[in-house]
Amino acid sequence: MKQKNINKSRRKLLTRTLRYATVGLISAGTAGAVIKRRRLRREGKCLNRGICKNCAVFEDCGLPRALSVRQATKGCNHG
Repeated sequence: MKQKNINKSRRKLLTRTLRYATVGLISAGTAGAVIKRRRLRREGKCLNRGICKNCAVFEDCGLPRALSVRQATKGCNHG
Protein backbone atom coordinates (compact mmCIF):
# COMPACT_ATOMS: atom_id res chain seq x y z
CA MET A 1 0.00 0.00 0.00
CA LYS A 2 2.79 2.40 0.91
CA GLN A 3 4.60 1.68 -2.38
CA LYS A 4 1.47 2.63 -4.39
CA ASN A 5 1.21 5.96 -2.58
CA ILE A 6 4.86 6.73 -3.27
CA ASN A 7 4.44 5.89 -6.96
CA LYS A 8 1.29 8.00 -7.12
CA SER A 9 2.98 11.02 -5.53
CA ARG A 10 6.00 10.64 -7.84
CA ARG A 11 3.69 10.54 -10.83
CA LYS A 12 1.91 13.69 -9.59
CA LEU A 13 5.23 15.44 -9.08
CA LEU A 14 6.44 14.50 -12.55
CA THR A 15 3.16 15.55 -14.16
CA ARG A 16 3.14 18.92 -12.42
CA THR A 17 6.80 19.52 -13.20
CA LEU A 18 6.29 18.80 -16.89
CA ARG A 19 3.13 20.92 -16.99
CA TYR A 20 4.82 23.95 -15.44
CA ALA A 21 7.92 23.50 -17.59
CA THR A 22 5.72 23.47 -20.71
CA VAL A 23 3.87 26.59 -19.61
CA GLY A 24 7.20 28.27 -18.90
CA LEU A 25 8.59 27.39 -22.33
CA ILE A 26 5.47 28.63 -24.10
CA SER A 27 5.58 31.86 -22.09
CA ALA A 28 9.27 32.38 -22.83
CA GLY A 29 8.69 31.78 -26.54
CA THR A 30 5.81 34.24 -26.64
CA ALA A 31 7.81 36.87 -24.77
CA GLY A 32 10.73 36.35 -27.15
CA ALA A 33 8.49 36.81 -30.19
CA VAL A 34 6.98 40.01 -28.77
CA ILE A 35 10.40 41.42 -27.95
CA LYS A 36 11.73 40.56 -31.42
CA ARG A 37 8.73 42.20 -33.11
CA ARG A 38 9.18 45.40 -31.09
CA ARG A 39 12.91 45.46 -31.87
CA LEU A 40 12.32 45.00 -35.59
CA ARG A 41 9.74 47.79 -35.67
CA ARG A 42 12.06 50.10 -33.73
CA GLU A 43 14.91 49.35 -36.15
CA GLY A 44 12.65 49.88 -39.16
CA LYS A 45 12.92 46.31 -40.41
CA CYS A 46 10.16 44.32 -42.07
CA LEU A 47 8.07 42.16 -39.76
CA ASN A 48 6.56 40.00 -42.49
CA ARG A 49 9.64 39.04 -44.53
CA GLY A 50 8.81 41.52 -47.27
CA ILE A 51 5.35 40.15 -48.03
CA CYS A 52 3.28 43.31 -47.88
CA LYS A 53 -0.03 42.02 -49.21
CA ASN A 54 -1.12 40.18 -46.04
CA CYS A 55 0.86 42.15 -43.48
CA ALA A 56 -1.00 43.27 -40.36
CA VAL A 57 0.80 46.63 -40.22
CA PHE A 58 0.83 47.36 -43.96
CA GLU A 59 -1.33 50.49 -43.75
CA ASP A 60 0.94 52.12 -41.16
CA CYS A 61 4.25 50.83 -42.51
CA GLY A 62 6.77 53.40 -43.67
CA LEU A 63 9.36 51.02 -45.10
CA PRO A 64 10.37 51.58 -48.74
CA ARG A 65 8.85 48.33 -50.00
CA ALA A 66 5.47 49.04 -48.38
CA LEU A 67 5.47 52.58 -49.76
CA SER A 68 6.23 51.19 -53.20
CA VAL A 69 3.46 48.60 -52.99
CA ARG A 70 0.96 51.22 -51.83
CA GLN A 71 1.99 53.52 -54.69
CA ALA A 72 1.70 50.70 -57.24
CA THR A 73 -1.73 49.59 -56.02
CA LYS A 74 -3.09 53.07 -55.45
CA GLY A 75 -4.93 53.24 -58.78
CA CYS A 76 -5.99 49.59 -58.73
CA ASN A 77 -9.27 48.54 -57.19
CA HIS A 78 -9.35 44.78 -56.82
CA GLY A 79 -12.37 44.76 -54.53
